Amino acid sequence: MNKKPVVVGVTGGSGSGKTSVCKKIFDHFDGHSILMIEQDYYYKDQSHLSFEERLQTNYDHPLAFDTDLLIEHVKELLQYRAIEKPVYDYKEHTRSSEIVHQEPKDVIILEGILILEDPRLRDLMDIKVYVDTDDDIRIIRRLLRDIKERGRSLDSVIDQYLTVVKPMHQEFIEPTKKYADIIIPEGGQNHVAIDLMTTKIAAVLQKNL
Repeated sequence: MNKKPVVVGVTGGSGSGKTSVCKKIFDHFDGHSILMIEQDYYYKDQSHLSFEERLQTNYDHPLAFDTDLLIEHVKELLQYRAIEKPVYDYKEHTRSSEIVHQEPKDVIILEGILILEDPRLRDLMDIKVYVDTDDDIRIIRRLLRDIKERGRSLDSVIDQYLTVVKPMHQEFIEPTKKYADIIIPEGGQNHVAIDLMTTKIAAVLQKNL
């Protein structure tokens, strides 16, 4: 049998704790052959638009992502071929000229709010995880993060949440829960679920070697 990397998809709403779940998996397999791909890196290039037009982008909609490129890159990594990962410039609201060289690894963690939305991407995953966290906790986490780390005002964060983040979550993200193999309530704090998941990843990894 040919050796094949294990692909683990981790999704959930903004502020659900999916990043901390990914970090726990990453730390567990520290010293192993593991890489992480964030869907956020694959926002579409918007250099053809004016800066004002770019500001109107709905980053919580499936059409904001270059999913074709992401699928192409995952397929390359599955063949143990290196990729040139794009970088997104959040200040300019378009793709940066910078790229990141990524060597293939035995475990690929795919992280992002809409990675289970496209069936072509789902079909490439061995394990699909949905981090399910209460809406109240998610909005509080988002408020704290955006005000502290991104210099946003309280009003702007609340306005964006109510007009974009919440409706997009209900329309596109929450429905993908049905595709998950594992649902983890409360993210990185759920040690039992993370232990079960890392055990499963290790078992699949062993089988694929």
